[in-house]
Amino acid sequence: MKTAAPETADHRAVPQGATHTCREIRQQPRLWAETATRLSEERASLDTFLAPLLAEPRLRIVLTGAGTSAYAGQIARSALARATGRTVAAVATTDITADPTACFEESDRPTLLVSFARSGNSPESLAATDIADHLLDRCAHLVITCNADGTLATRHQGRADSYVLLTPPESEDQGFAMTSSLTCMLLTVLRALGGDHVRGLDGCPAAAASLLSGDVADRVIALVGGGIDRFVYLGSGALQALAGESALKLLELTGGAVTALSDSSLGFRHGPKAFLTRRTAVVVYVSNDPYTRRYDLDILRELSAALPAGHVVAVAARPDGLPADRTWLVDGMADADDAALALPAVLCAQLVALNASLACGVRPDNPFPDGEVNRVVQGVTIHPLPTR
Repeated sequence: MKTAAPETADHRAVPQGATHTCREIRQQPRLWAETATRLSEERASLDTFLAPLLAEPRLRIVLTGAGTSAYAGQIARSALARATGRTVAAVATTDITADPTACFEESDRPTLLVSFARSGNSPESLAATDIADHLLDRCAHLVITCNADGTLATRHQGRADSYVLLTPPESEDQGFAMTSSLTCMLLTVLRALGGDHVRGLDGCPAAAASLLSGDVADRVIALVGGGIDRFVYLGSGALQALAGESALKLLELTGGAVTALSDSSLGFRHGPKAFLTRRTAVVVYVSNDPYTRRYDLDILRELSAALPAGHVVAVAARPDGLPADRTWLVDGMADADDAALALPAVLCAQLVALNASLACGVRPDNPFPDGEVNRVVQGVTIHPLPTR
């Protein structure tokens, strides 16, 4: 029997050692549509859980995760603050675990802890929920995870003060780095807490499919193969967090062979600009916000004049003010909030990381074959909290 061709990161055959990563990048538009359907089916019960919490004027929402999962919260934070009218913070589980009292200074403030986790088995993910329960007088939990059988999900299933939202099973990426895990969890929280107040979510699957079927993959290959040995990712607001995730993805999938740095469009001039060499590529995520966009365009023009031709690229939803030959356009997202724009835009970074990995002779499904870095973090000791 003839089998269907695997989903790939471009139209070429799947390279050896990249089967999972290629498939997991390509499957995102389909999984986002499935994520929206699953959430719609849970909407009534989810709203029953959330309504009394969101009615609290003093409610604090804390978005937490480790590594890529932490970036999900950072990307979503400002959009969810606007949508809910509540205080929203993004704090990594690693920070909560290491310095819990600084993260939860107001023990009497009602809190919704939103935990993101691909596997739900990372020690800090589990510790963060335990710490919140220990230090806070009133804490509810919204667990967003890709693994129904993970410890985080099973601990919180059935608790009256917890609600577990599962992303599609295929989103539990089997490759080393999180790709569809990140985007499905990010889409879930934006829809769960932001709903119709976050503009552009419905257009994300089509925008991502257009990126994958268009010429961006070829342009990525040309950039990666142009003698580049380091990357800078820049953005503002939610897109600064996207820049951080993009740099992390490149470091992960190349096994550290390609150096990457991220910063804000304004902050980059304050020292980190020293990172630039003639072999550096810069990717600037351009905001849809008219005011913020001006700063992104400023740094784009400045760096384009300073670096070799073609080394500076814009990822944007609107072409105005941008050079067509150096812009990777995200179609259909011109009116989207930046948090929604981040969903298809991150595919550009995933494609860069995948192709850079292959160019370095690294297998992106397992870039650390000797186990120096692990898919689920190892070696963490959770120490007991001091007596309260």
